[in-house]
Amino acid sequence: MRNLKRVLRGCVLLLAGLYLHYTLPQHDIAKVTGVSDRLERLSWVQKPFFNQGDLGAAEGEMRDLRLINSVRVNSWFFGLWRGGEQVMVYRNEDTGVYPPYFKFDSSDLEAEATALAGKEQWVSITHYGWRLRFLSIYPNAVSITPVSGPEHRVFPWFNLFFFGFLLVAGVTLRAMWRQFLERMVDPAMESLEDGYDRRKSRIQKWIDRWR
Repeated sequence: MRNLKRVLRGCVLLLAGLYLHYTLPQHDIAKVTGVSDRLERLSWVQKPFFNQGDLGAAEGEMRDLRLINSVRVNSWFFGLWRGGEQVMVYRNEDTGVYPPYFKFDSSDLEAEATALAGKEQWVSITHYGWRLRFLSIYPNAVSITPVSGPEHRVFPWFNLFFFGFLLVAGVTLRAMWRQFLERMVDPAMESLEDGYDRRKSRIQKWIDRWR
């Protein structure tokens, strides 16, 4: 039973970690090499990784994918470790309120990327999501900000504060839960046990009397 609980906890933590890694913002230092648009029919495997259509656009079986092509500085662990360069393709679509990036300006971002295409300007591309080549899934670009060069680093302040908040919230909720158990549940259980013992004693006395 303990091993089963450990496996279930491990699965929950793994799923939570994958979800956070997918949705939390990441920053790539890159050069925009071009933009492209294409109509594509999304499969049932792809649909969970794409957002709704642009605000005001009608939903349909075919999706107009806006893509931003780039060459980025290869990085790991939210950009703290880096090395080499690689091509990267981002999708450019509105997020609405979920994930809570409140991005409604995908057309403006396409115009910014078009103006930067082919130039030697290095930019910081804020995005979320994964690049899964065998499923044709792309990270969603949220914003593009010019930077000084490929050596520029963006420290993940938001992620740091977010995990700090999770840690504080987890410790606080654990303390509140323990206080709830000590003040409400434990006394109630003791009261039930005392009542059960008293009733058991009365029943036993009644049985002894008939003996």
